[in-house]
Amino acid sequence: MAFTDRCGGTSAPPWESLNLGGLVGDDPESVAENRRIAAGDLGIDHERVVFMRQVHSAAARYVTEPFGDDAPELDAVCTDVPGLALAVLAADCAPVLIADPDAGVVGAAHSGRVGTLAGVVPALVKEMTAHGASTMVAVVGPMACGRCYEVPADMRDRAVAVLPETGSTTRQGTPALDLRAGIVAQLRQAGVQEIHHDARCTIEDPDLYSHRREVVTGRQAGYVWLEP
Repeated sequence: MAFTDRCGGTSAPPWESLNLGGLVGDDPESVAENRRIAAGDLGIDHERVVFMRQVHSAAARYVTEPFGDDAPELDAVCTDVPGLALAVLAADCAPVLIADPDAGVVGAAHSGRVGTLAGVVPALVKEMTAHGASTMVAVVGPMACGRCYEVPADMRDRAVAVLPETGSTTRQGTPALDLRAGIVAQLRQAGVQEIHHDARCTIEDPDLYSHRREVVTGRQAGYVWLEP
């Protein structure tokens, strides 16, 4: 498992420099090169990486091959194929990586506000369980923290009605969402007890992409894979 940042790539401003997102306005050749760089740094084959077309859904799917240029609308994938890496893109939403090393099953989910409340992470755990996973370890990656993710009060109220753990307040005392707390609650309810964090806040950390901070920006990624 690993998470990238925005450093060490080829993209020009405002996507500088290791932008891995292909649908944010960046030069496609730069994105392709950045994906080669990121995969090489992790010791994985850039041609064996599954990227999704993320749409803030609760859709999860088992995969055995990369989708290529026509990725379906999905927000979670899992596999038991060694050497196949799963990638999830984010720039304030949570990249969630899950693995059962003993069963040989790994998964990745893109869990933003809409997807979290829809249950994309529990959907991924269910899909992994259907393919043999039982004792899972999860890592919740860099994301907008509960002290920075300001939202209107009615939006917080609607989220709390679905997932109470998401309720939060900014440092300024305004309504906010703590999606990390909500995701952790979902993981535990789904039976995942070993949960780790890369707790960096994308809004606060200039080495990470943040849509809320910059609007036009790139995407970092979380990667998970089984060694061949």
